[in-house]
Amino acid sequence: MEFRGSELQYLQWSGDALAIGLFEDAVELTGELAQLNERLSGALQELITETEFKGKEGNSAVTRVGADSPIRKIIIFGLGKKEDLKLETIRRGAAAGARLAKKEKCQTLGLQLPKLNIAPAEIVQALVEGIELALYQDNRYKSEPEDKGPQVQQVDLLGFPNQEEAIARARQIVSGVILARQMVAAPANEMTPMAMADTAVAIASEHGLAVEILEREDCEKLGMGAFLGVAQASELPPKFIHLTYKPEGTPRRKVAIVGKGLTFDSGGLNIKVQGGIETMKMDMGGAAATLGAAKALAQLKPDVEVHFISAVTENMISGKALHPGDILKASNGKTIEVNNTDAEGRLTLADALIFAEKLAVDAIVDLATLTGACVIALGDEIAGLWSTSDALASELLAAAEKAGEKLWRMPLEEKYFEGLKSQIADMKNTGPRSGGSITAALFLKQFVKDTPWAHLDIAGPVWTEKENGYNNVGATGYGVRTLVNWVLDKA
Repeated sequence: MEFRGSELQYLQWSGDALAIGLFEDAVELTGELAQLNERLSGALQELITETEFKGKEGNSAVTRVGADSPIRKIIIFGLGKKEDLKLETIRRGAAAGARLAKKEKCQTLGLQLPKLNIAPAEIVQALVEGIELALYQDNRYKSEPEDKGPQVQQVDLLGFPNQEEAIARARQIVSGVILARQMVAAPANEMTPMAMADTAVAIASEHGLAVEILEREDCEKLGMGAFLGVAQASELPPKFIHLTYKPEGTPRRKVAIVGKGLTFDSGGLNIKVQGGIETMKMDMGGAAATLGAAKALAQLKPDVEVHFISAVTENMISGKALHPGDILKASNGKTIEVNNTDAEGRLTLADALIFAEKLAVDAIVDLATLTGACVIALGDEIAGLWSTSDALASELLAAAEKAGEKLWRMPLEEKYFEGLKSQIADMKNTGPRSGGSITAALFLKQFVKDTPWAHLDIAGPVWTEKENGYNNVGATGYGVRTLVNWVLDKA
């Protein structure tokens, strides 16, 4: 698919489908829109009237134009109230227009927005992101593609000339989101710890990053007992991934991004028996976002040094499996009584966070599909944020807002750590059922001593069961764009 910034307006454009964004309660056709309606023999006004289109966010409609018209289809999509307009509204509106163009088997699409008080480059980036992500189709595991018809091949962004840099930037970011989607969607028999390590090596090779893959023996030497305790039941070897991006010259700051990388989670001996085990290929969504961000940032080349880290393994059942009641020692010497083998992600993250802090970075952010409790609290579309630093939390909230990825700050209620206390070790790996996402965050906090740290629980938004905006059914690639914005905009 080719994106082109164009000086043309909708009165001059010709092609298969023209998509126009309209504000809520501002759908009266005046000025150039009235001229366009006249040029289309009244088809635009007829579409608005017959569909009772009001311009609300999420509204869209399409109609065929007469055979003699230079435009075959006309598409309209709502932008909501003008005073409430955000980049996310533009992103989702563009996705709606692109979906209709694809459904109508259009190969060329022209897209026009009303005049906006937003930087053109930001608008163009949002448009391209929305269209590319909406039209992405993962057909890797189909014997034949589901959609064999014509595809959108060319998108003209009308009224946005000379925006090649913004288009390229958007496509670089989207490449990271799509990588994360592909990794999360891949089955566990394909996306193994070895495959994830190979992916990291491929990113490093293609984009000039440094890469270090620690094998089991290396992790043993570093005392990573928490990570290796989870890994011990699997026949597949664990892989500890460390990618490093370094800018030319002195970096403005150094940060670490840590992703939970459970390529399959059976629950261990506390096996998952209440349903959902078939979805546990998704339990490496944090690591997928971490590697997706690595791919995007390596192309964008920020002046920030970034370390991408993941302790990758399966959580399986065998004669070597971790027992409930076992005690593990993490690489900082702290001991953990394992009272639930299905609370394994925090054990792998413990050693990964210790490793990250030893790099003397200025901030650490971890992402993890960590708790069902967070999904109960915030639902399927919102990730939870816990942080020891108000400044870091504010940076991440702003980055998520710009990305359109919903994020809500949650409390680090220190009193709740009482529920993690053990009679025979420094702590247990789970506490009471109530406040489960908070105690999970408090557990992780024990493994970051001094560095500003934030934890994102992305268990809800990493996957969607229904089409939503620019997200198709399945893996969303959640977190990649927030991480990219955080590194680029808050460096």
